[in-house]
Amino acid sequence: MVIGRNRGASLLAALLVLAAAPAGAERLDGIVAVVNDEVIVESELAKEINLVVPQLEGRGTQVPPREVLERQVIERLILKRLQIQEAKRLGIEVDDATLTQALENIANRNGLTLEDLRVAVEAGGIRFDDFREDTRMQILTSRLQSQEIAKNIQVTDQEVARFLEREAASLIERTGVRFSHILIAVDEDTPSEVVDKAQQKARDLVRQLRAGADFAALAARDSDGRQALEGGDLGWFSMGEVPSLLQDLSRTMAKGEVSEPLRSPSGFHVVKLTDIKGSEPEVVTQTNARHILVRTNELVSDADAQTRLAQLRLRIIGGDDFATLARSHSEDTGTALRGGDLGWVSPGDTVPEFEKAMDALAPKDVSQPFKSTFGWHIVQVLERRRQDTTEEAMRNKARAAIRQRKADEATDLWLRRLRDEAYVEMRVEEPE
Repeated sequence: MVIGRNRGASLLAALLVLAAAPAGAERLDGIVAVVNDEVIVESELAKEINLVVPQLEGRGTQVPPREVLERQVIERLILKRLQIQEAKRLGIEVDDATLTQALENIANRNGLTLEDLRVAVEAGGIRFDDFREDTRMQILTSRLQSQEIAKNIQVTDQEVARFLEREAASLIERTGVRFSHILIAVDEDTPSEVVDKAQQKARDLVRQLRAGADFAALAARDSDGRQALEGGDLGWFSMGEVPSLLQDLSRTMAKGEVSEPLRSPSGFHVVKLTDIKGSEPEVVTQTNARHILVRTNELVSDADAQTRLAQLRLRIIGGDDFATLARSHSEDTGTALRGGDLGWVSPGDTVPEFEKAMDALAPKDVSQPFKSTFGWHIVQVLERRRQDTTEEAMRNKARAAIRQRKADEATDLWLRRLRDEAYVEMRVEEPE
């Protein structure tokens, strides 16, 4: 199969790979695909399959037949190679220090050391070097897609408002759920015709409930469960205590929704999610602050920046106006014209070094000079307040959800365009 451009360069690359083997050498990797002026070989395919299969098995997904799996994995490798080529063209790369930090973060999130992570990965049948390079690829594609796609995605206030009208409940982090259920009891060794009759009864109950029938009344009349006379009420469960049969439903069902019949060794269950406990209102301490920033460069050393800010701090303590000095001296162009005003800052809004210095101050105090990733600062706290940020947090979650949906759609289109514009030649036989 041939798609796109650069056929001559691609065939030349393939010929060069084959010609590079000296006489009598071992057989080189077979070429499974040509992508622009590069090739994908059998050993790459085998490595990728060794990464993919454990992921499928870990999710409980049936592994496709070998020839189908190979075709899917080759297509995945083609898209990877195209993104690597595009990143190289744009000068995007991931150095070893960044990669090591990412691997340490993965280990830390799982309560492991880096060496523990290596052992765990290899115990799962994956070479750690392959896992390492797969992680590098994920960082690379994330940076590439961020540069080429995410920067162009806009989310309007109107989109956020419409999302919240339709899907606000999906943004609430669930801490507990309350279920009601009706059991139509069936033993495991019951004849199939009896099982079919019980299943049909459960389906009829679902139909009645979705048409508006009272769940408690039907449970009291038809349920074989121990809670029948309590209207089938199973009570509240924390998310970590939900029975295994209901775990998926506990995360996905809407309040008031009735499930399709669920089969278990004890029979058929009809389940209703009667209530949800979500996160409590998020009340945080916000700080109204302002700052002056001095950046370092080839001409301004850390010592120079620290000295300048120390002098400005003495002038402020001596009575000079902070805002006036910020307008004249701060190199944070976003706040300098506002006299260094940052507005109301919530926890996590600033980098850790800045937040730590700011939190240590009493209102009206001015900090000593300190350094962050942006440069050197002095900061003054004006006042603090306790603020319920639930509404703001919901808007931010909605905005993030919309942005992610748009990013997913835009990424699919971008990858399709990369694929369509590339020269791609498959060197494997089509499955029958």
